[in-house]
Amino acid sequence: MGDEEKRNRAITARRQHLKSVMLQIAATELEKDKSRREAEKQNYLAEHCPPLHIPGSMSEVQELCKQLHAKIDAAEEEKYDMEVKVQKSSKELEDMNQKLFDLRGKFKRPPLRRVRMSADAMLKALLGSKHKVCMDLRANLKQVKKEDTEKERDLRDVGDWRKNIEEKSGMEGRKKMFETES
Repeated sequence: MGDEEKRNRAITARRQHLKSVMLQIAATELEKDKSRREAEKQNYLAEHCPPLHIPGSMSEVQELCKQLHAKIDAAEEEKYDMEVKVQKSSKELEDMNQKLFDLRGKFKRPPLRRVRMSADAMLKALLGSKHKVCMDLRANLKQVKKEDTEKERDLRDVGDWRKNIEEKSGMEGRKKMFETES
């Protein structure tokens, strides 16, 4: 057990060391990423937003305002065009997804519940107030007379079950039963 405990401790210490090294590497990577993003931001701002030179006269300020408004209008137009493109592409995606869904045929069928409804009620629900015809499905059925089968006659002729048991009890009853069957 002593060797196994030492081994487990060594494994645990190694894991802890590796974990701390990985965390240090991740922290340095995060710092590098943050500084890289800041440099990219500064480059973008320097490229797209030149430093503002505020002129001294009123006419130059008005001219600067007109230029800024023109740039704002251009940016808004570009934004609007991009939004329209995004909406159009999202609509196309929805349509294509629907077509794909329909082609696969894997749409969920809702669980159907059994509804007890007469033919008249069904026609009234489908046709509304136009429904005048009464459908009595049982009216067109043939009436069939029941034929008496031999088994049914025997059951009727048996009568009281106690008498039948007394007749068949003993050897004579068994003898009569075999004689009548053959």
